[in-house]
Amino acid sequence: MRIFKKGDTSFSDIDELRQILIDTNLPAQVDKIARKEIEKLSKTGPSSAEYTIGINYLEYLVSLPWNYMTEDNLDIERAERILNEAHYGLEKIKDRILEHLAVRILKSSQRHRILVVDDEKMARMNLEYVFSQDGYHVQTAANGAEALSLLEHTCFDVLVTDYKMDKIDGMELLKLAKAKNPDTEVIMITGYATVPRAIEAFKKGTYHFLTKPLNLAEIRSTIKKALFKKNFQLTSRGPVLCFVGPPGTGKTSLGKSIARSLERKFIHMSLAGIKDEAEIRGHRRSYVGALPGRIIQEIRRAESKNPVFMLDEIDKVGQDFKGDPAAALLEVLDPEQNSQFIDHYLDVPFDLSRVMFITTANAVDPIPEPLLDRLEVLYLPGYTEEEKLQIAIKYLIPSEIEDSGLSVHPPVFTPEAIRKIIREYTKEAGVRSLKRQIASICRKKARERLSNLREDSSDVISAEIIESRLGPRKFFFEVAEAKERIGVATGLAWTEAGGEIIFIETTKMKGKNRLILTGSLGDVMKESAQAALSYIRSNTAMFKISEDFFDKHDIHIHVPAGAIPKDGPSAGLPIAVALISLLTNRACRKDIALTGELTLSGRILPVGGVKEKILAAHRAGVTSVVFPARNKPDLREIPSEIQKALEIITVNELEQLVHLVLK
Repeated sequence: MRIFKKGDTSFSDIDELRQILIDTNLPAQVDKIARKEIEKLSKTGPSSAEYTIGINYLEYLVSLPWNYMTEDNLDIERAERILNEAHYGLEKIKDRILEHLAVRILKSSQRHRILVVDDEKMARMNLEYVFSQDGYHVQTAANGAEALSLLEHTCFDVLVTDYKMDKIDGMELLKLAKAKNPDTEVIMITGYATVPRAIEAFKKGTYHFLTKPLNLAEIRSTIKKALFKKNFQLTSRGPVLCFVGPPGTGKTSLGKSIARSLERKFIHMSLAGIKDEAEIRGHRRSYVGALPGRIIQEIRRAESKNPVFMLDEIDKVGQDFKGDPAAALLEVLDPEQNSQFIDHYLDVPFDLSRVMFITTANAVDPIPEPLLDRLEVLYLPGYTEEEKLQIAIKYLIPSEIEDSGLSVHPPVFTPEAIRKIIREYTKEAGVRSLKRQIASICRKKARERLSNLREDSSDVISAEIIESRLGPRKFFFEVAEAKERIGVATGLAWTEAGGEIIFIETTKMKGKNRLILTGSLGDVMKESAQAALSYIRSNTAMFKISEDFFDKHDIHIHVPAGAIPKDGPSAGLPIAVALISLLTNRACRKDIALTGELTLSGRILPVGGVKEKILAAHRAGVTSVVFPARNKPDLREIPSEIQKALEIITVNELEQLVHLVLK
């Protein structure tokens, strides 16, 4: 960031600002606005508030990285190695990231375009022949005006121009070409070379200044050097990746690994709770204490025009009378619009197309549809027990041992001890809680070593001593340790925290055909319960239920943990099974969990979150799960060890299922 050294008079301030603008290669449009602002300040008294606001604005303007970008490392094998070192599993996610890089690498290997501008026909023809022989796509122009016409319609990688031409000379063409596309490298050639001219050309952004007669080896070498950065520069046009998954599955660390593999700057910005649109677009300068939005602030702090920018918790963006931040994000994340992003404070376009935006969310439902349409959603469903074991051994335990100062004589965690922690002290789709429990054990071990509280303390952390370190077990296998009951079915739910087991409880009592629903159920779940009951009432003969039963009884459906809101379209099947169990006096098998939406005709419709639900069933001790038949394609993503441990049943209609679930 530039710091202005203010003098005693307004003249010294204005004079220094003009000099800084000469030294700073701002885009033409920005430079024009900055010069207008300086002229306005020159007529304003230094003691006025407008003068200070203007100085601060110009300081911010010239400190932004308008043209600076870090070079991308596009070694795809290196990127794959970094992703594998930092993340266990997540093969589908890593493959998509590597595909993203592969596309950009291939795109960067396309033939480069060169525009040759010279008023001498023979010189143009010679250079066109030489560059074409080197494999470049070459176009020529006889003067500056013709070159500008070509630049309006075509993007060139390199512009080779003569200095002295009619109407528009090489220096003016250099300025206009850079204003049109700052990425175009300009090489100036002239038979009238002087040191002042060369200095002026370099100040305006020329890549090289060569003298006639040209040395072909020198011009070829200069072209290669000018294109070297372009060969390794990754543009980020394309879909914005959105990592969706439960907490603790590694969404943020994936973004960091992508930045590390590309050798880009990494920016992390949480959107959780943002309700003011100005957080994204900034405040207008007319407000006291106005600032740019967080997007521009973070890019200025990164000092790079092409960082990896992670927008965390995009599903938790708020909205109130101050505007809709999600709507402001539409322009930021749209590749077709963000090249001309206008922050209210800057009031000039800033190119965000080089930024690689990545977003994260726990669920896609809260994300507005227009914003979701601009994102490519990649799901991180959570980890199996075996994956958690490997993550603990390879990443979590070494990290916590280092943080606890136990590196000299590190304790050894046995696999049985890790499994005990996973099963009895954590209940999550990710590994954040597992990391906390391992950290707790390491801290206790560090204290023991320091104070010799336990002289018999072993360096081996076995399953037998876990309880003495972490206390009594916190979680149990809900299903495996439950009893088989009449009117109680086991369902599978998909939440922001991953998959979960839920119990559907039903009971009957004397009454007048009322349906009572409790358990903080949402509208969709209430409708599922009503549809399930209607299906059963319309098929009383099939289930051998007395036709006048409902006239004399009330039905109560309850889902425990009433303080937690529950909703979703996948509870119809377990509700129907619980009701059939209640009305036929047959107990539900405790080792079967169900999910699916039920229609009035008894068809079972597909559901989402298949992998998350199956992992939750496995954690809870279920041996069989029931899914709609139309979810069969989703079952291919289930790890083989889970498929061996669980019997997965798929059905089309409820009638096929009753004899399997009810005793």
